[in-house]
Amino acid sequence: MDTQKQKRSAFSGKIGFVLSAAGASVGLGNIWRFPYMTGDNGGAAFIFVYIICVFLLGIPCIVNEFIIGRYSASNTARAYRKLSNGTPWAIIGYIGVLTGFLVTSYYSVVSGWCLQYIYASAAGHLKGDPQFFASYFADFEKDPVKPVIWAVVILVITHLIIIRGVKEGIEKASKALMPALFVILIILVVSACMLPNAWEGIEFLFKPDFSKVSKDLFLGALGQAFFSLSIGMGCLCTFASYFTKDTDLTNSAVQISVIDTVVAILAGLLIFPAAFSIGVSPDSGPSLIFITLPNVFEQAFSSVPIIGYIVAISFYILLSLAALTSLISLHEVSTAFFHEEMNINRKTAATIVTVICSVIAALCSLSLSDWNAISIGGKPLFDILDYLTGQILLPVGGFLTCLFVGWYLPKKIVRDEYTNYGSMRGKFFNIYLSCVKYLCPALILLIFLHQIGVI
Repeated sequence: MDTQKQKRSAFSGKIGFVLSAAGASVGLGNIWRFPYMTGDNGGAAFIFVYIICVFLLGIPCIVNEFIIGRYSASNTARAYRKLSNGTPWAIIGYIGVLTGFLVTSYYSVVSGWCLQYIYASAAGHLKGDPQFFASYFADFEKDPVKPVIWAVVILVITHLIIIRGVKEGIEKASKALMPALFVILIILVVSACMLPNAWEGIEFLFKPDFSKVSKDLFLGALGQAFFSLSIGMGCLCTFASYFTKDTDLTNSAVQISVIDTVVAILAGLLIFPAAFSIGVSPDSGPSLIFITLPNVFEQAFSSVPIIGYIVAISFYILLSLAALTSLISLHEVSTAFFHEEMNINRKTAATIVTVICSVIAALCSLSLSDWNAISIGGKPLFDILDYLTGQILLPVGGFLTCLFVGWYLPKKIVRDEYTNYGSMRGKFFNIYLSCVKYLCPALILLIFLHQIGVI
């Protein structure tokens, strides 16, 4: 163990690092993608397959990043560089940093939309028919000013947390934000499940339809497991660099996966009962949370408007909390990189990240407006960054990390980290290593080929 590990900042305890790492995984995708995919792919049948995918792919990949991060006690780029011994394997770390940086930029745009909808809900602006909600979102998205302001606001909030450091910033924020997220989510779930005809939505979500089990369902579950857990973004590797030597990496990976899955399922228990109560079939993506659900909340609680008002505000606070926890982890990847690689203080490093990401976020937001100058091949910059990171960089980074840990790293290093230098039995080590060497690369390759339309 080198001396850097003793001097480096660390989480104060188990709860802190689990909630922080879980915050990296829990995000908007849990709320706007998982419920829709579950409902559209056999309900409980999809959930069952998804959980299998989490254990086969998600947990081993999380452990990979934990091993690299904790052993190296460095930012993601330096971690891979240390372990690669001058070989081209070092590029994996830079891919992770680049991915985290780009995702921070465009993700802040969507996160800013959530802040706007908190304001709009509180001000009573979200009232009208379905057409009104569609036009409200379209007008807001194309506005050249408001979305940019909100994106910068949430980046500044993230910045103020990051500059306080690991214990005083990231850990304290995660201990406050994650429980708050759960409390709000559970309250909303209870409210939704008490609506008329809510049982139809619950049944739709949990009644298995095994006739829908297919290649596409399996590949969809694989992709959701991979992307939902924030694998390949550098977040988990960076956070692991702050782990203490006695942290149980496998147990932590399982806990994070469970938290992420529970949030996603609870989101389904909120969305489907509410939607079915008024006979609306939920779709996916931004239209779900910014067009469909405002209409659902208004109609479902029309007999008790005050409850609908509170539910709407609470929902967008929930979304903002989920977005913020993800942004904190993403921002930290780049901040740690600049801090250590440029040998500058943490505040300056965070400022560099915030300023550059704010500029890119502004360009991404403007590319969705009528300003066509910020487009490539007719596609907005926002969509390009989304495709580049989600379809290419993330699977490539995850795939290479599996090969790196499974085939390049000395087995002793992997075993030592997995067993906390012999203090734990590590009874699943051989299963884990086999997954990393053979199964996980194959599964990630399938995800990649499915995403680009080959299979």
